[in-house]
Amino acid sequence: MIAIDDLHKSYRTADGRLSAVLKGLSLQVPERSITAVVGPSGAGKSTLARCISLLEQPDSGSIRINGKDLSALSGEALRRERRAIGTVFQSSALLSRRTAWENVALPLAWLGVVERDIKARVGELLESVGLSHKADAWPAQLSGGQRQRIGIARALACARPFCWRMKPPPASILRPRPRCWLCSSGCVMSTSWRSS
Repeated sequence: MIAIDDLHKSYRTADGRLSAVLKGLSLQVPERSITAVVGPSGAGKSTLARCISLLEQPDSGSIRINGKDLSALSGEALRRERRAIGTVFQSSALLSRRTAWENVALPLAWLGVVERDIKARVGELLESVGLSHKADAWPAQLSGGQRQRIGIARALACARPFCWRMKPPPASILRPRPRCWLCSSGCVMSTSWRSS
């Protein structure tokens, strides 16, 4: 579960003024649910996503994921928690000089996972997003939806049990699955990212 309480975040404008983006935001996202954050440009949606993903620290307030206050962490404790949160960016942020397989494997290699385990995990993830056959493809050879699914696989490579999406995938690439491959339950990840 994600619980956000009285979250504040401000930025300095070019002329030095302080611009408040998040002003006392509080919300709860139940475990295994899908929640959409909508609003006009400049409403703070991306700022909220970056705060939840720990890419930015809020000015004040708390962000609790599964009971742990992540907004109070710093240093190594913060880095450790970031490793358990996968973020899928709207642009997919794939490295153009790495294949789909290498893009998914990259966070595991950074964490020092042994090669045998990387191969097994990446194979499992590519299968789960329906792109095993594209393992050797370069990002430029993939469609936009395929790039998003590779981004999802990369986010899930190290993210157990929490994955945060910056933008929902197109409805046309979703096909329900009876059980989640990640936790063997009917959780939010029990949606398979496969093309029709």
